[in-house]
Amino acid sequence: MQAILDRYSASGIENILALGVILPDPCRIMIALATPFQYADGLVSFIKQWSEANQKPGFGIGVAGFPRASRHAEPSQRNGLLQTERRQRRRLYLHAALLFQSRFLRLRERCEFAGIHIPIIAGIMPVTRDTSLTRMAELALGARFPARLLKAIDRCGSDPDAIDRVGIHWATEQCRDLLDNHVRGLHFYTLNRSDATRRIYENLGVKNSQALSDLMRPAAST
Repeated sequence: MQAILDRYSASGIENILALGVILPDPCRIMIALATPFQYADGLVSFIKQWSEANQKPGFGIGVAGFPRASRHAEPSQRNGLLQTERRQRRRLYLHAALLFQSRFLRLRERCEFAGIHIPIIAGIMPVTRDTSLTRMAELALGARFPARLLKAIDRCGSDPDAIDRVGIHWATEQCRDLLDNHVRGLHFYTLNRSDATRRIYENLGVKNSQALSDLMRPAAST
């Protein structure tokens, strides 16, 4: 891990998203015996120690955020908001993984109420095939999908082009709502297929990530 951080620093990488180990329970037991990085806190502490030992400014560090506690969280930190509050003093941003708009806004409100004012980035993964829902649920640790989205996909039947159109339209409208509600950042899960993200950019009237970032700058300065 130290060699990886050395390589990242030399390459000019500035931000790291620190994630714990998310594997089936038997595998997690084996990993827990072999690494201090089963939970994100262990990885964050190691990155901080690396920065101090190398007398470097360090990386911007992000952690995953969920509206309720993850079952993979450290047992003593089951309360999702408590995890966030504990991390605020040493991390720069919170990555809200694959939350639909209403849940994202509730998470942000709860953080603000608790005095947590670090940037919160929303995760977006367009549904471009019927198997995407299963993958999304895995990444978001059991995300609940809006009934309207599920009904629209069900009406598509086995037509992949129709599913693709529905998924991109839904993700575009989700991005519009988040931008209107002053989201601090959007992270697109491409799963090695960037075409959907490019089409969402087109629907939003932007050409690239920098143009999308410019839309969020006024909100970030308030």
